[in-house]
Amino acid sequence: MAFLQTILAFVVALGSLVIIHELGHYWVARLCGVKVLRFSVGMGKIVYSRRFGPDQTEWAVSILPLGGYVKMLDAREQDVSAISPQDMKREFTSQSVWKRMAIVAAGPLANFLLAILLFAGLYSYGEMEPTPRVRAVAEQTAAYQAGLRGDELITAVNGEPVQTWNELRWKVIQAVVDKAPVKLDVRRSTTGTASGNLLDTVTLPIDSLAAKDLEGDYLGKLGIKLALGKAVLGRVLPDGPAMKAGLHDGDLITSINGEPVADGTALIAKVSASPGKLLSLAGLRNGNNFTVDVTPEAQSSKSGTIGVIKVELPMMPEMVLSSSPPLQALVKGAKRTWDSSILTLKMLGKMIVGELSWKNITGPITIADYAGKTASIGAFSYLSFIAFISISLGVMNLLPIPVLDGGLLLYYSLEVLTGRPIPERVGAIAQRAGIGILMTLMMVAMFNDIVRLLF
Repeated sequence: MAFLQTILAFVVALGSLVIIHELGHYWVARLCGVKVLRFSVGMGKIVYSRRFGPDQTEWAVSILPLGGYVKMLDAREQDVSAISPQDMKREFTSQSVWKRMAIVAAGPLANFLLAILLFAGLYSYGEMEPTPRVRAVAEQTAAYQAGLRGDELITAVNGEPVQTWNELRWKVIQAVVDKAPVKLDVRRSTTGTASGNLLDTVTLPIDSLAAKDLEGDYLGKLGIKLALGKAVLGRVLPDGPAMKAGLHDGDLITSINGEPVADGTALIAKVSASPGKLLSLAGLRNGNNFTVDVTPEAQSSKSGTIGVIKVELPMMPEMVLSSSPPLQALVKGAKRTWDSSILTLKMLGKMIVGELSWKNITGPITIADYAGKTASIGAFSYLSFIAFISISLGVMNLLPIPVLDGGLLLYYSLEVLTGRPIPERVGAIAQRAGIGILMTLMMVAMFNDIVRLLF
């Protein structure tokens, strides 16, 4: 069932992005007066087609699902000797260079527009997301050196507000890729101020963070981890050490043997490391302080003997509803699309110069895997995934590689500068080189996909 869901999620995501991309070419071609002969979803042999519309355009589905194309009336690709003078006016190469550039650019621009609208819709609808509150910070980490200790709420990165953990991750990776300082505005919990909060600014030293670290949990490597829920006990199980010691449902554990307990993870770690050892737990119950002694029961596990006190411990982080008014959501969507496009180009640049591994290039297997995983999480995650893939598709198509839209735009830009088209011989050589580059990238992507699948 999970496999079928993955396949379906992949087909829906890729199919919709291909259709949007090709519709961009189609609509602008029609606006520019160019005759469209075929609109195909998929490549290779046509398995189904139907003609309709004023030009009797052939709408087709082809056998290879990766990609699609719009075939226009083009003297370079078909015999136009029998074409009427009226239709010849609608032939692609006879159009002005600006019209040709508009038609070619319309595909990637359609992908960017889709991403903007998806992000805008998601920002407007909103979703409950974890707040950017920091878990207890380990010593000898960049975050500890900067002055973070745990339980701080990060409110801004380099002056830009953040509401959620995902926004924090996004802002930090942008700064790290740019090798810019990472200044965090934080709100510290304290009882020493009238408001109960102390505003502060810390600067993360990111010198120790290598480019390859961006491939994993870069926030964790800086020492910043998401704070989980406080150590509030859920159900205290009957006849367990916790119940025998007098602990109740809803008790908040604040310290063990005099050492502060930051969250549920810290409580679990301390109890697990203390089988058969007496622990003094202090906490709050209905606003009142209490102290109990409890001895964790020894229990065997895969990692050895651990201590348990038999309580259920909710681990949900602090959550916030992140949403924006429609107009603001549209602006945020456009900014996110722009920032994502720039970041993608910078990451590609780092791969070219060797600062990032080529393992980051992914193919259809990895995309299908992520499609299935995000679809299983929910519509919000799945639509966000489609938006990011749409941006990637737009950026990749604008790369100046012959056979891609970006390569064609390069040809036409040279035509604008020189006043004449590039020679056919040069175009043919560039075409073969472009195919070679694309085939190499596809092989690298497939190799990376297989390695990820097997290992």
